[in-house]
Parts: sequence; structure tokens; C-alpha cells
Amino acid sequence: MISSNAQEDRNVVAHIAGSLNQNASIQNIFGEPIHAQGKTIVPVAQVVLGLGGGQGSGEREAEEGVQDRQGQGSGAGAGLITIPKGVFEITAKRTRYVPVSPARPYWLGAMMGFAVGWLLAKRKAKAKLLH
Repeated sequence: MISSNAQEDRNVVAHIAGSLNQNASIQNIFGEPIHAQGKTIVPVAQVVLGLGGGQGSGEREAEEGVQDRQGQGSGAGAGLITIPKGVFEITAKRTRYVPVSPARPYWLGAMMGFAVGWLLAKRKAKAKLLH
């Protein structure tokens, strides 16, 4: 016989797997083709998936009026992000990939922001030491 905790854990895993199966489908990655002006356009996206879970048990700190100090818990979760990347443009003569936008400017901007923030924090810390 399966304990109720083990059965609950299996139900949680089954629920997460069903949700992922529904959300991480090929239609969510490539999208539905669009037919217009003799072209077929197929949207393309990147799917990022994160999973996590855990369980624990132990003794709680003493509280007034609490007899049972043993505790336990478990949990699981998942996250799914879809990032548009571009489209495939299919015609009778050729097929080409057209990116939505290059990622380089975003990373460059993020790195520059980090560098400026680091320099300002360093300057502020140095000013604090002098005063």
C-alpha cells in the first residue's frame, strides 16, 4: 500500500508533467504557420524550462501550547518562458530565417549597466572611507 504522502507526491509530479506536456508543445515553439501573399511564415521561439522540488522534515522550535514539534513538508514547481526568436519565411523559390532582433545589443547594454553600477558602488565606498 502506498502512503498518502507518496501518493500526493505522485499526483503533484503527474500534474506538473501534464502541464509541461500541454505548454511545451511544438506549436508553442514554432507557432502555427501563416499563409499570405504566396509565402508561408512560421514563427519560431525559444522555450526555457525550470523545474524544482524538495522535501524536508525536522523539529520545530518550542512554542507555547504546541505539543507536537515534529514537522514535515514537500513541494514542487515549474516555470516556462517562451522567447520570440524569429520566423521562417518559405516561398516557392527559397526558405530563409529572419531573426526578430539580435541579442547582442541587450547583452552589451546589460554588461555596460553592470560595469557602471559596479564603478559607482566602488566610488561610493571609497568616498565613505575618506569621510
